[in-house]
Amino acid sequence: MSKHPPSMRDVARRAGVSLSTVSRVMRGVPGVAPAVRERVRNAADELSYVVSRNASGLVTGRTGRVAVIVPFLQPWFFGSVLAGISDGLQRAGLDMLVYQVGEQRGQRGWTRSLPLRRNCDAVITVSMDLSAEECRHLDDIGVPLVLTGQRLPERAGVFIDDRQGAAKATRHLLNLGHTRVAFIGSEAGSWRSLSSRDRLEGFQGAMVEAGLDEWSVLSTPGHRGGELAMGELLSDHRPPTAVLAEFDDIAMGAHRTLRRSGIPVPGSISLMGFDNHEAAAILDLTTVDQSPRAIGTAAADLTVDILSGEAPPDRHVEMPTRLILRQSTSAPHRRQGPS
Repeated sequence: MSKHPPSMRDVARRAGVSLSTVSRVMRGVPGVAPAVRERVRNAADELSYVVSRNASGLVTGRTGRVAVIVPFLQPWFFGSVLAGISDGLQRAGLDMLVYQVGEQRGQRGWTRSLPLRRNCDAVITVSMDLSAEECRHLDDIGVPLVLTGQRLPERAGVFIDDRQGAAKATRHLLNLGHTRVAFIGSEAGSWRSLSSRDRLEGFQGAMVEAGLDEWSVLSTPGHRGGELAMGELLSDHRPPTAVLAEFDDIAMGAHRTLRRSGIPVPGSISLMGFDNHEAAAILDLTTVDQSPRAIGTAAADLTVDILSGEAPPDRHVEMPTRLILRQSTSAPHRRQGPS
């Protein structure tokens, strides 16, 4: 018995057809008689022949792989987007290569260090907010580029309106009667997304629209940042009666500080987040849902459509956001003296 795996030539010999005919059948190219197509497939099954990505790439120029660039595999948001991308690519028969760049993003020319050339058919970025120079570097690879979480005029992208989502959340708190509303955001960093800026601006715009002073505190991302920021807000001689956090994990940290301080939510302070983290329901946290997994699936579908010529390389897909109302903002503000 041969120690070598069966080749396309073995399938051609078994089916009694030419090598090019086997290639056409394996690639699903039309123009092969049904009886011949069935004979080739039967021969491939009998030999347990599996199409090699490398071999088919020699014919089609395609690798069957899409590279996905992500800042980190954690927190939850990035993993959820990746899961959605994987869903969409698998349906199209494409593999996913994931490159976690982390703090490498802060290094000039980091895009050139990624082994992407001749290794993928397209590139998807997740909340990277690429500069014009970084986009040009990725263009040099010669494959389509699809952005998630970033809107650029001549680039394909899937995104939400972060500014509108934050403004909608702020108006919800204002409609409950709150006038002292604070925003907890994340400090700037080399990988910080423009969505952070847009959410802060959405909050500020809604406060100005209502004729109120905006109040924001920036801290480190994650639960710990939320804890520290809420502690800072509580130290004010007139703390806020409502708080909007840039991310749900920041809101969860803020909630921990309130619980440890014996401050009831929403009795004394209403609290809401953004993203609809899977743990938000456990804390009964009001939030803005942006369905990161659906964003990832939409990015994969857009990539497949561009590769097949069914979508232009600059198509934009704006995903919806919606308020998820839960117990953390269920009580209207009770005024106690001048606001």
